Order: sequence, then structure tokens, then C-alpha cells
Amino acid sequence: MPLRGRLALLAATTVALAVAACALACWFLVRAQLLDSLDDSLRDNSVSAGSVVDSVRSGQCTPPDQPAPNPFGATVQVVDTSGGSCVIVGRRLEVKEADVRVAERRRDEVIHTARASDGTTYRVRTTTVPGTGLAVSMARPMAEIEESLRNLTLILTLVGGAGVLGAAGAGVALARAGLRPVDRLTEAVEHIARTEDLAVRIPAEGDDEIARLSRSFNAMTEALASSRELQQQLIADAGHELRTPLTSLRTNIDLLVRSEETGRALPEQDRRELLSSVQAQMTELGELIGDLQELSRPHGVPQTSGGADPGADDAGDPTRTRITGLHEIAERALERARPRGPGLTLTGDLEPWYVRGEPAALERAVVNLLDNAVKFSPEGGTVRLVLRDGALLVRDEGPGVPDDELPYVFDRFWRSPAARSLPGSGLGLAIVARTARQCGGEIALRRPADGGPGTEAVLRLPGAPTPPPTAAPRSPS
Repeated sequence: MPLRGRLALLAATTVALAVAACALACWFLVRAQLLDSLDDSLRDNSVSAGSVVDSVRSGQCTPPDQPAPNPFGATVQVVDTSGGSCVIVGRRLEVKEADVRVAERRRDEVIHTARASDGTTYRVRTTTVPGTGLAVSMARPMAEIEESLRNLTLILTLVGGAGVLGAAGAGVALARAGLRPVDRLTEAVEHIARTEDLAVRIPAEGDDEIARLSRSFNAMTEALASSRELQQQLIADAGHELRTPLTSLRTNIDLLVRSEETGRALPEQDRRELLSSVQAQMTELGELIGDLQELSRPHGVPQTSGGADPGADDAGDPTRTRITGLHEIAERALERARPRGPGLTLTGDLEPWYVRGEPAALERAVVNLLDNAVKFSPEGGTVRLVLRDGALLVRDEGPGVPDDELPYVFDRFWRSPAARSLPGSGLGLAIVARTARQCGGEIALRRPADGGPGTEAVLRLPGAPTPPPTAAPRSPS
């Protein structure tokens, strides 16, 4: 059953239950009111004790097989303590135990329902006859109220049925109106699934649940479109960056192959330079592939051996994200960066600071910052690494980054025009920004605060100067 059908059925069922409950309550209230009215009428028309005694003594009791005259539709019957009865007016009624108790003076009065000899139901009021061992029962037929109750039942049934049908129709109309935005959303989803057109937007008006769903859907399609654009851009940029080392590799290898095929040996110096160039291009290609793997892998997923960082000893550790000392990571990164700048001075001033993150990813990020500083530092320059109050500062003495280029330095594959001739893939700072976001921190490049030459990279990560208490070891299971 479709959703609108279920809503209409639910509305009709709810109304039917409410109508049925109201009808039953109304029927029982009216019945009780009619019974009270009939009982009051029996009390108001009670028979005097003297007339009952005179009727019994004068032999006015009717034989059981003959009904007495009953011009008012009422029945008067005398009951003794043995359960016998004497009909004065009307038809003989069944004698119940309650009537005998009244004759025995065990009760003063009783009102109940009894059947006559012809099967008619009567409302009976039995009272004592003072000075005798008798009780007198006065009864009136229940037909007086049964007809009214039948008419009331018919009216309630018709009105309730009409109400249920009206509720079902209203439920269908409301379901159609209420689900119209859902239909539009469904059509949009089907259109996107059919055409992969992520530019579709659903109008969202108001603040109800449907409007919120529409806005959430629009935000989702916008995010998907942005993600697809970034993916396409990444593929295009990666293809462009891979083309350069591959072209150089092909050229150098072709020269070596042609030399072997023609038998014309290359000069030893040229051959060594070609092989060195091939080795450098292979290294650059491997670093580019490793950077792409680092950017593409989800947070917390260990790197494969092919793309692992040389210093990431814990790349396969399942507990990668943990409390670790950033100062210790920075010290290791500094030692790794020293051989990459033989003509530079690398200094470190590191205060203890403990953060939660992946040690391998953090070390790679710090190494990337140091490599960037080493790359742009002049011969004989100094690269400073300072860690204070959770802020890791890397400063070089290079030419600095122009202000108009600062917004793009963390984009993937972006390289300054002045650095196009330098080695690198343009992914180092993008990896640093990704690691900072994963650790809940931030990264920024700026001019030095003292106005000196060079560039400052500031990596801020949340943490504390002292490690948290070590958790108690678990008992072996």
C-alpha cells in the first residue's frame, strides 16, 4: 500500500475508533437515563398496601394461563415468602430471589429486569406490603425504551459511518497535499539517478520537516557536485603532473635504447647523467604517487607499503590515533630534514606539547613544512623550528610568498610561478592542511611578525603541555 493510502487508512481508523467510543458512551448514557426515568415512573405509581391485600382476599388473582386486563400496559404481581405469585394486573412475571428477600423483609426494595410469561421483558420494582408476609411487584415493559435505543443505534451508526467515510476522504486529500513536496523530492532523486545531474534544486519554503528535508537534500546534492568537481580536478591535475616525469623518463630511456640498438655508445659522462636523470625522475614519480595516496586515503586508514613514508614506522599500527608528544615528533622530523639542506642551519626550540593524532601523519606534515622551508632558503641560511603553547612555527629566510598567492598555497598541485623550476609536486602543504584538520587544528602561512625576510608557517594543534594520566591496564580475559 502506498504511503498516502496508509495515511488515509490511519486517519479513517482513528476516526472510526473515536466515533465508536463516542457512540458507545452516548448509547450507554442514554440507556441509563431512560432506565432511571422508567424507575422513577415505577416509584411514582406505586400500589397502596391496602388495595393489594383487598385484591388478594377478594380473589382477584388471575389464573396463570389467563392474562389479566392491562389497560395501561403495566403489571402488578404479589409475591409471598415461598416464591409464589399472584397476578393482579397484566401478565405473570418470573419471580427472582431478590423478590423473595423483599417479601421476607430482608430488603425494603429491589429494581430489576424480568421476563413475562409471553417472553416480554419488563422493568420490575418490588416493595414490601406492611403488616403481611407479601411483596408487591409493579412492572412496565422495556419496549418503551428499547424502541428509543434502536432508533438511537441507527442514528449513531449512520452518523458514525458518514464520519468515517468523510475522514477517509479527508485523509486522502491531506495525504496528497502533505506528500506533494515528498513527490517532488522523489522526482528529483529519480531524475538525478537517471541523468546524474547534480544541479537540480528543490524549492524549500517554511521551516517544517519537509522544508528541512528539501534543504538537506539540496545541501547534499551541492556537496556531491562539489566533490565530483574536486575529483575531476584532482584527476586532471594528477594527469598533468604525472605527464612531466613520464615524458622525461621516456626521452631518457629512448636515448639509452637507441644507443644500444645502433651500437653507438654514449659517452660515459652523458650515460651517467642520463641514468642519474632517470633515477631522479623515478624518485619524483614515486613521491608524487605517495602524496596522492596520502591525500586520497580516509583518515585513520593505514598506508600501504608502496606509499608509506620512510619515517612512518607505525603505519600499520591499529592504534594510530593516540596521545603523542608533538615535540618528539618535531625533533625526529628535524633530524630527517637536516640531510636535505646540507648548506643550511636547522635549529629547534621545542617545548613539550601533547596532542591526539597519528604520529606518522604528524611527522610527515612537519617534514613537509621543513622541506618547504629548506627548498626556498638561500645557501647558508637558517631554518628555525619553534614549538610553544601548541603552536609549531617553521621559519625560513627565503624570498617569501607574495600576498596575492597566500590564499592558494594549501591547494592541491598549486605551485608558485617562481617555484615551477624547483622539485616538488605541489601536494606537500595540502597534506599538511589535511593533517591539521584531522587533528582539529589549523595551519597558516604568513610573513614574519618581526618584518624580517622569509616566511613563517604556523601549525596550531589542540593539546596540553603534560600528557594525560595513563589508563589502567586491562586484566587479561
